[in-house]
Amino acid sequence: MRPNILYIHSHDTGRYTQPFGHAVSTPNMQRLAEQGVMFRQNYSVGPTCSPSRAGLLTGMCAHSAGMIGLAHRGFGLFDYSQHLVHTLRRAGYRSTLIGVQHVASSADMIGYDEVVPLKSHDAVDVAPAAVAFLDAKPSGPFFLSVGFAETHREYHQAGPADDERYTLPPAPLPDTPETRRDMADYKASVRVLDEGMGRVFAALERNGLVENTLVICTTDHGLAFPMMKCNLTQHGIGTQLIMRGPGGFEGGRVSDALVSHIDIFPTLCELLEIDRPDWLQGLSLMPLIRGEAQEINDAVYAEVTYHAAYEPMRAVRTKRYSYIRRFGPKTTPVLPNLDDSRSKTLWLDSGWAAHELPAEQLYDLVFDPSESHNIAGDPTMVGVLGEMRAKLDAWMSRTDDPLLKGEPVLAPKGAVMNDPNGTSPREEPIPAEW
Repeated sequence: MRPNILYIHSHDTGRYTQPFGHAVSTPNMQRLAEQGVMFRQNYSVGPTCSPSRAGLLTGMCAHSAGMIGLAHRGFGLFDYSQHLVHTLRRAGYRSTLIGVQHVASSADMIGYDEVVPLKSHDAVDVAPAAVAFLDAKPSGPFFLSVGFAETHREYHQAGPADDERYTLPPAPLPDTPETRRDMADYKASVRVLDEGMGRVFAALERNGLVENTLVICTTDHGLAFPMMKCNLTQHGIGTQLIMRGPGGFEGGRVSDALVSHIDIFPTLCELLEIDRPDWLQGLSLMPLIRGEAQEINDAVYAEVTYHAAYEPMRAVRTKRYSYIRRFGPKTTPVLPNLDDSRSKTLWLDSGWAAHELPAEQLYDLVFDPSESHNIAGDPTMVGVLGEMRAKLDAWMSRTDDPLLKGEPVLAPKGAVMNDPNGTSPREEPIPAEW
């Protein structure tokens, strides 16, 4: 019998959890990592919510799937039959959605066999519903998507276990009272997330489902802090990925291979021995799991077109270098593309809105892993810059990137967005122009 699949996922968590070495207590995720396989160099196809999830669930980059913006703002997939649940259905799977999906304006558009109604998508409501599903001892094989709103803003309020005095802000941020408090609230939110996940993992064990269930535990993109969410450095697209279950996903192993969310769909096809749809752009992780290869990708790619506002960017990443290219006329930060927060206010009060952004960024990930020193203008890097440009150009051509047709990339009719010159995503949105 084919294994069950539990796809359990969070919002805006990046890799800021205990298994990835951060001082953020997540004992349930830690236990999962110690039992499964952790991918330390996994990246999403984009640092924004709907495009990143679309990449994982269709096995394509965001623009190939059609998801160049946010589903709740009027963007969508070109073809919902390319969603993973349809391929799994043909292999005998029954699909259930509990909580966040974020790839359609209505979950009914996607094609799940069952969508469980909930009061909210917070862990307090999502976890009990997932536990109830598992306690009902569902007949397999099943695909269960459990999506938590945590750790999206607004964060839970920090408690005694999240003392801001002993909290370090994420790497791109200065260590100040404002950023420490912000990070303490994030820690409170991820603690709630981990507790919710732990309840689901316990239900798997209680119902004898662990051995025949593949758990895919991940998130969509980086934290909602300046220079993280909606940015194409590792702070924005670096995402946790822990998998546990049949097929070799066991043993507390760690992989440093360069992988992408678009590799998960083809991995499932190989593991389940089902036909691989011809639209898939990723590669199976199974050679890594079987020990047949140290790497499957020579590069991974990511993008932004729309988030709250239009901000076209593309990126290519190898083990050694990261290259990011900005398109469009705006050369200063698109401020509505970051959620409001204490940290954002600190940066705005310090002059962030006037910062000039380069059209090209190149980083040496050995000597500059935080991607803070742009060497695109270094004359000694002309050869590397040319190679990375060529990789990105080839990918854009291969995937028929709409940016190749010229700017601006039009939003679908009926979509809404913010003015790129605004300050907050909470400002009144404007309809797409035609």
